Amino acid sequence: MAVYQDREAFIPYSRRDLIELCIKDGKLADASLQKFRDFCSLLLAYYHFKLHRILEILKENYAPFNPDFNSKNIVDYSCSQLTMMKSKVVENFKEILEQGNYYPISQASLKRAFQKKSLIQLKTNVNLDNFEEMICYCRGDIYKRIKVKRFFREIEKKIDVFERVALLIKFQNTKDINSPENFLEEYNSMPSKIYLYLYKNIPKDDIEFLFPNIKISMTLKDRLMLIVPAIGAAVPIALKILPQLLLIIGVIIFLVFGPSYVERLNLKANQEDIKNMTGILIATLSLLLTLGGFCFKQYTQYKNKHIKFQKQVTETLFFKNIANNLGVFQSLVDDAEEEECKEIILVYYHLLTSNTPLTPKQLDNKIEAWMEQNFDTKIDFDINGPLNNLAKIKGKIISDVKSEEEIPEISLLTYDKNGCCQVLSIDNAKKLIDHIWDNLFVYT
Repeated sequence: MAVYQDREAFIPYSRRDLIELCIKDGKLADASLQKFRDFCSLLLAYYHFKLHRILEILKENYAPFNPDFNSKNIVDYSCSQLTMMKSKVVENFKEILEQGNYYPISQASLKRAFQKKSLIQLKTNVNLDNFEEMICYCRGDIYKRIKVKRFFREIEKKIDVFERVALLIKFQNTKDINSPENFLEEYNSMPSKIYLYLYKNIPKDDIEFLFPNIKISMTLKDRLMLIVPAIGAAVPIALKILPQLLLIIGVIIFLVFGPSYVERLNLKANQEDIKNMTGILIATLSLLLTLGGFCFKQYTQYKNKHIKFQKQVTETLFFKNIANNLGVFQSLVDDAEEEECKEIILVYYHLLTSNTPLTPKQLDNKIEAWMEQNFDTKIDFDINGPLNNLAKIKGKIISDVKSEEEIPEISLLTYDKNGCCQVLSIDNAKKLIDHIWDNLFVYT
């Protein structure tokens, strides 16, 4: 089983399309085509029910932490119970993401992404220490081409994009960290709640947009554009007025308070000198006003970038948001159901149609090669998950000869003495899953 650094386990086809791709492969007999579709339908229904039960467990543990919860609680949970439930929420969140073929982004990777320039040239900062819990997973690492404006013209730019990003955050309690009292009010968040987000098509370099505690400031270029011209304009003015600074002070006092104050302060400047300096003072003030206007213009440009940045954040959160909080669990359970069923269908189909026994490694390589050769799709197939899932599907194949009590349970997938995988025929596989369905609820 080869390990690829540039491939994902995600299968970029819907399960319905994948079933049809297997049928169009031409290895199933015509009489077996509808049987194969029926088997897949039974399998999908079984996994839908199985994962629905997992969703109910998730909802139960998440209820005390759900910011959108609008039902009345009749139970007061203790601190130890809440701690245990929070751990289960975090653990189940990771499990359901991995079932949906998402993979984690480490804090180190996030910090590196934060340092890269986004599409809008502003300095951003996200303090991950603000979070008691922070989990970020993604899926679908692809490249897209977009058009951006550069120097009054549009250019095409290639950017790295995550097709899906899932985020879980829980803020630190402000009593436990050195933060002001209005820290969480600023982010409109509560430390006792867990916030879940699911987004689509997020550029890697803009992933900081998703965090509610993002801070923005001027880049070094912005600071230089503001400070350097100001210094350049201020130096000649300062060199010109320093030798006559005392005289200029006298001019200011003369113009504001009148000649009597000049005499009281014993400033050594007669009225004739002051009159001669009036032109210099006016010119100096004019230069200062020009400098102030330039600085104001530069600051206004920065503020416009700030507004543009906020607009992009708003658009990201509005147009690229798929679900929040409890809705994230529902979306992720659907993803997990989809991915697990697709993997099982591929494994079952290739074992069913193979002319020779296959070990797990051979089966893994065969599925990856089949996807690449037939559909130009490179994946890093995770063989262990579907094999374990198929082996866990156990039931009985009921016959008219023996009573049900005399028939032993068997698995849909078994291994021979050489470690090769074996699956039941389509007819027997359908009977086995049908028996499982019939015995899901036994009340006797």
